[in-house]
Amino acid sequence: MTKPDILVMYPARPHAMAQLEQAYTLHRYDEAADKPAFLAQHGPKCSGVVINGHATLTHAMLQHLPNCRIVACSSAGFESIDVEALADHGIAFTNTSAALYDDVADAALMLTLAARRELVQAHGYVQTGEWGEKGPWPLLSTLTGKRAGILGFGTIGKAIAARFAPLKLEIGYTARSQKDVPHQYFADPMALADWADILVVIVPGGEETDGMVDAAMLGALGPTGTLINVARGSVVDEPALIDALTTGALGSAGLDVYQNEPQPDPRLTALPNVTLYPHHASGTVETRDAMAQLVVDNLAAHFQGNPLLTPVAVPA
Repeated sequence: MTKPDILVMYPARPHAMAQLEQAYTLHRYDEAADKPAFLAQHGPKCSGVVINGHATLTHAMLQHLPNCRIVACSSAGFESIDVEALADHGIAFTNTSAALYDDVADAALMLTLAARRELVQAHGYVQTGEWGEKGPWPLLSTLTGKRAGILGFGTIGKAIAARFAPLKLEIGYTARSQKDVPHQYFADPMALADWADILVVIVPGGEETDGMVDAAMLGALGPTGTLINVARGSVVDEPALIDALTTGALGSAGLDVYQNEPQPDPRLTALPNVTLYPHHASGTVETRDAMAQLVVDNLAAHFQGNPLLTPVAVPA
């Protein structure tokens, strides 16, 4: 029996790749030296694509994939993929948000605690011997009773709220519509920022949210406020963030994502009131393996004529 042809634009984890190699004829675009030529040569025979949010799939590229019927993305974010073009071509699309929400929520909690309790700075204070020379670390402000605003309340946002509640944080959120949850709803992100002591950003990337967290929102969060970003670097106006942290208009930040990865702006990374993580919120073996397995399972469901496990609704 002939195996379906699959274009690999971004490799999966080893166990998942072994399954893909057994079930399909793989065309390794990710390893090609001349990618445009490779796509032109092998794209027309491929009925599916394996990709990641770090790879690009444009309308022009889809012209070389006339027989493609499914694109399986091994990440939650997919702003570099033209989903409108997928819809225009009748191509199904899946991602892996369902596999990573726990680890990303854990990272949001970690960054919140580290930023508010100045963990990185205090670690250095002990490590360098300054504690013995200068005395106790300055007193900080408790988390208990503070207001945590969650900007975006999908699966990950709800998981973050579940972790924040035992810390006795008051929780508010924004979403496209009000949810059946015991937290305060804000239709306006600015109102959420003005209300919150801590603002956690977990909206999707893309044109709609580009620069959403701007100077005005950072100013509303205020000089004792904390910004946590586990979404995409594009969601935050980074120059405005640098200015707010530098001038004291914003108290602190905990960041997993940046506008320029993997080389963030040195003006940002040099600041003493920012806690940095290298876009690694979902970075555990278990979660990355589960994400890769979803790619395998979604492709299998498609070619067996079964419902997709984690379809993404693309615009009509």
